[in-house]
Amino acid sequence: MGAYIVRRLLLIIPTLLGIMLINFALVQFVPGGPVEQAIARAQGEGDVFGGFAGAGNDAGNSDLPSNDSQYVGARGLPPEFIAELEREFGFDKPPVERFLNMIWNYMRFDFGESYFRSISVIELIKEKLPVSITLGLWSTLIAYLVSIPLGIRKAVKDGTSFDTWTSGAIIAAYAIPGFLFAILLLVLFAGGSYWQIFPLRGLTSDNFDQLSPLGKVADYFWHITLPVLASTISAFATLTLLTKNSFLDEIKKHYVITARAKGLSESRVLYGHVFRNAMLIVIAGFPAVFIGVFFGGSLIIETIFSLDGLGRLGFEAAVARDYPIVFGTLFIFGLIGLLVGIISDLMYVLVDPRIDFERREG
Repeated sequence: MGAYIVRRLLLIIPTLLGIMLINFALVQFVPGGPVEQAIARAQGEGDVFGGFAGAGNDAGNSDLPSNDSQYVGARGLPPEFIAELEREFGFDKPPVERFLNMIWNYMRFDFGESYFRSISVIELIKEKLPVSITLGLWSTLIAYLVSIPLGIRKAVKDGTSFDTWTSGAIIAAYAIPGFLFAILLLVLFAGGSYWQIFPLRGLTSDNFDQLSPLGKVADYFWHITLPVLASTISAFATLTLLTKNSFLDEIKKHYVITARAKGLSESRVLYGHVFRNAMLIVIAGFPAVFIGVFFGGSLIIETIFSLDGLGRLGFEAAVARDYPIVFGTLFIFGLIGLLVGIISDLMYVLVDPRIDFERREG
């Protein structure tokens, strides 16, 4: 197993390099880069899109001085200013050199500084990380704690009224968009039209530092209840049905019939024999569930509940073409995703020691 883990760790390097290379190449063709963003801000247009609009409106104005600059909206700015912007952002170098410098810095976990926020990327991520950890960790944990027992129960009670009404409930929950459910929770329980039970925004209260340790824990869970529910609602259906179908497949196999014939109790059959085999496919989906909730599904939830996390950070950085944040977070998220995949394989072996990845590869 040790050799397999080493090979998987070594494979992270070319995989991560490929991810960064593809995204870096795509960015070269995206209009409205950091230099144009800075020019638009210098001219008071807010962002580059205002520069695009202004350039279109002024195209027929013969009084405008001609300018050979490649940047839309750069009229009236001295070339020295634009050259200084290019030098500051590193765009005075060829793309290949910029990419190699970026990878060399990232290998040393030096992600640079945001173009427009005057703060290092690492500090920004540390600042926003608690929100994303809260949504990702608790949503995944709750989904598994509820879905696995429920799926096992549905498999045992297959075809009964319990199986029917629970299937209808989880499918209905899956059909409800997460943002719509979040708005519904706000309206019902956060001072909308009904009850003021939970806070409307933030991860903690303003007086959090003055609370007792127990009060801080209670305040934290009080704030995260609605966001976590909203981000978890759609995960129940997939995990529950996956667990149920996996258990049904195993229950019908001969070794289960043999175990029952030997007089073993139903709980011993289910949790001593079936569980280990049936849970393999559920564990295989853990990385996708965790990464999806942790990184992908948080933007809308963070926006609705006024939480300042990695989802909003990534979106705002992409809109502003703040490339150090975009590529820094991409590198970190990619690395975490690849490591979680290795952890998933280790969980395979933990659940079923009969699995030997080294022998399979050999």
